[in-house]
Amino acid sequence: MERQIRLEHVISFADAIFAFSITFMAISIHIPDLPGNLTQAQAINKLLESLPEFEVYVVSFFVIGVYWIAYHQIFNHIVGSHWIMTWLILVFLFFITLIPLATNLQIGYGSYQIVFAIYALVLTMAGSLLTISWLHATKNKLIDKNLTQLEADNILLESIVPPIVFLLSILVSFINLQIAYYFWMLIIPAKIILRKKYS
Repeated sequence: MERQIRLEHVISFADAIFAFSITFMAISIHIPDLPGNLTQAQAINKLLESLPEFEVYVVSFFVIGVYWIAYHQIFNHIVGSHWIMTWLILVFLFFITLIPLATNLQIGYGSYQIVFAIYALVLTMAGSLLTISWLHATKNKLIDKNLTQLEADNILLESIVPPIVFLLSILVSFINLQIAYYFWMLIIPAKIILRKKYS
């Protein structure tokens, strides 16, 4: 008899990885040195110097949040376990743990296109593996039998949106790096449109 890791154990482990990634990313942010002899205005200026780092952190936090939500939206409808599924999720979580590293690179060397490309590629791979996990689950009938085909298609399309946007942003970064950052915002209207279409 083939031994399988129970589904609830996979989900619990994933939640721990998401929590670790966000925590590690938060403690990695550089805290500005504020000597006691600074005036109020100088202290404010010092804090404002750290604003770009904070912006990268905020974006990364919500990216991890998007993937955490997407992960649970998918696993809310998966009722069976399979060793291939377990390994797909393990690789997905590996890329989630790379997001703090990519964030630190972005904070330190964000003006380089190659750094942005690495960052976006990590996010693309994470999203792609989540989509592949859903495709594997549907193909092997590991999903809830009460789920309609329309609902299954909607979950698939919503999981595809983030990695496609992140991948396209790499191409945009060759043209304009600043626009490539804002390109990620397309995920929000795309998901809203899909939900209205399939509501």
